[in-house]
Amino acid sequence: MRVALIENTAVTHHGQVGVALHEAGARVELWTPWRDGALPDVGSYDALVAFGGEQNALADATHPYLPRLARLMKDSAAMGSATLGICLGSQVFARGIGADNHIGTAGEFGWTQVQLTDAGRADPVLSAVPGEFPIMQWHSDTFTLPPGAVHLAGSAKAPVQSYRYGRAGYGMQFHFEASRAVVADWTREFGPMMDANRPGWIARFDDHAAGDGKLADAHGLAIARAWVKLI
Repeated sequence: MRVALIENTAVTHHGQVGVALHEAGARVELWTPWRDGALPDVGSYDALVAFGGEQNALADATHPYLPRLARLMKDSAAMGSATLGICLGSQVFARGIGADNHIGTAGEFGWTQVQLTDAGRADPVLSAVPGEFPIMQWHSDTFTLPPGAVHLAGSAKAPVQSYRYGRAGYGMQFHFEASRAVVADWTREFGPMMDANRPGWIARFDDHAAGDGKLADAHGLAIARAWVKLI
């Protein structure tokens, strides 16, 4: 299988998604539209993944490729191709299928609890995790449930944490790809910013990682493996 990995910022970790794709023997190709504006043609890959970034989903002035990425994700999912958006990727995907993006209204950071809906408990991907589970979050924006999408998960601050569009189109607001190793690297790279989001994050990182972080590793990999099976 050939999979397009679309990176939206310079520091991008494929994390648990990369592990699951490697296990499946996928051939991956990287796209960096934040640098050159280039995106794959719809249908040219068996699957595509759009990762997170520091920009918001409506930042067309600074990232003019975003409307094209939104259309690409919508069209890919509508074809039945496995399509995955994580954090910013989920927000852009939601934009493409008609959701309202809300900027700066739903800040969440750290390993926090997400709850599945009844549809999520029965979903081919999210049924791989418990009805409530800890997972990594780092976002300030949110969106409404896109028209025609199935609501799969939510949290107190961001009611739409996950949705499915079509056979295998998934938006995941939470960073299920972010293993403890990924979050540790983020902490080294962006420590002051993370401490601003949660004071004491650096000092207490080991405690967070040993608790909810360990559980989140297992849940994130289970989600990644389940989605890759849909390719």
